[in-house]
Amino acid sequence: MIRYGQYCPIAKALELLAERWTLLIVRELLMGSRRYNELRRGMPLIAPSVMSQRLKLLANHGIIVREPEPEGRAYQYHLTAAGEELRPLIMHLGTWGQRWSRSRMAAHDLDASLLMWDIRRNVRTDQLPERVVIFFEFPDARKGMKQWWLVVEEGEVDLCLEDPGRDVDITLVASLQIMTQIWMGDISLARARAGGLLKVWGSSALARSLGKWLGPSPFAHVAPAKQWEAKAA
Repeated sequence: MIRYGQYCPIAKALELLAERWTLLIVRELLMGSRRYNELRRGMPLIAPSVMSQRLKLLANHGIIVREPEPEGRAYQYHLTAAGEELRPLIMHLGTWGQRWSRSRMAAHDLDASLLMWDIRRNVRTDQLPERVVIFFEFPDARKGMKQWWLVVEEGEVDLCLEDPGRDVDITLVASLQIMTQIWMGDISLARARAGGLLKVWGSSALARSLGKWLGPSPFAHVAPAKQWEAKAA
């Protein structure tokens, strides 16, 4: 744990929260993840040992609680009042990052697993039929990460890397970079479809309402700062 040797409350907060991955764990919990494997889905590169250390640290400082599930040996993690109070901080960090430090979508920033997990937890099920299967394909993604299925049933959304064995209602095909840019608001759905960057086929009703049920990211509305645009150019 970092020690700054200062009484300043900013320094004390950073001692706890500035360790690598810590705030991303808080982000995942704020986004609704509860189980260990769900947390890992949102942070696929975190080492299990680091995850365990960070969860223990957060629990010891009263940011989260670990509770056993009613059945079995698994546990769930929940934010305490102190953890919930971090919500505006996390959202402000996301807004600041989208405005001033947004991704240039280089290869090292692209992650099909994180993108689909993000889409899964933000899909607007109230704009979808009770039962629907949505298929995504990223031809340029690495092996094992090219095809994904979202299975929506009565408001619950499952993310599958293997064919769930049900008829697909709508198919979306794009490069991983393009789909990520769509998700983050860099390219509109209309522009992507008109330019052939995103191919959609299947249910005409689902295709027409695509913009209503597919995200976007909670930060997609944040425009880049002009200084950032000039630097990026």
